[in-house]
Amino acid sequence: MKYDSEIDQETWAFIKRTQSFYSKELLSYSIEQQRSEYNQMCHAFDNHKPYKLSIKSEKWDTIPVRIYEPKAPIGTLVYYHGGGFVVGDLESHHEVCADLTEKSQLRVVSVAYRLAPEHKHPAQFNDAFRAVQIAAKTFPEPLIVAGDSAGGTLAASVCHNARATNINLSGQVLIYPSLGTDMNTSSFMTHANAPLLTTKDMLYYKQVRCENHVPEDDPTFAPLNDKDFSNLPPTVVFTASCDPLVDDGEKYCAKIIDAGGAAEWINEVGLVHGYLRARSSVIRASNSFERIANAAAFLAKKKWPY
Repeated sequence: MKYDSEIDQETWAFIKRTQSFYSKELLSYSIEQQRSEYNQMCHAFDNHKPYKLSIKSEKWDTIPVRIYEPKAPIGTLVYYHGGGFVVGDLESHHEVCADLTEKSQLRVVSVAYRLAPEHKHPAQFNDAFRAVQIAAKTFPEPLIVAGDSAGGTLAASVCHNARATNINLSGQVLIYPSLGTDMNTSSFMTHANAPLLTTKDMLYYKQVRCENHVPEDDPTFAPLNDKDFSNLPPTVVFTASCDPLVDDGEKYCAKIIDAGGAAEWINEVGLVHGYLRARSSVIRASNSFERIANAAAFLAKKKWPY
């Protein structure tokens, strides 16, 4: 698919700048090289501005977390970073979480879950869920979860699993999440070679996470594989229209609604995977980031419809 008519010049500039940090053979690099280049790329989009927040790093059990706290938080948001379960950490998403805290006025807990390939599934899910358990005991309600890309997978999986516990989640905000294992959907084919994320990339990340055996019946791996979508918290899913993962977001919201739940799918036209990093340079991405922060605050206030 050609994107010239859908992607504006600001977004193309963001794409080209992002690609300047990557070799076309990035996935053949060592894991250490992939992580180093990813973090360098993320930091290139940082604004290095001062934040009027309390920011502290802790370990919850063995899980590193960073807590961003405004003066009067309206609730707590547990955030899972993206990076295909292979790259990303507290540093790569530091300013994303700080900006989200400022705009939503939520306390944000950023979680550095274990990464593949050193740690295979379900290590990432186990860390994600443990972080929510500790957050629920540490902070007063409301409590919501959010994440981008792979982090969106974890946030949704946490919500599905939390139904069998006494954890009360007020909502989830998923940002261009990967939610299923079916890579034969329309968007995976139409956007197979989309800027910044391709179908080939997704296949690589799924296989690395599970050592080449992709489970088809495990909702802690892919929430769309669950058979029960009832009793999930109110959900807002943001997708980028130029992204193989578009259909995942649409299908997930449809399943929640069909099960009697509350869900809203927002497809951001002309944006690409990873657009959170463009929130300061691309008007479309900036507007979407405002909507993301507003959705998080909205869910914390336990309001619906969105």
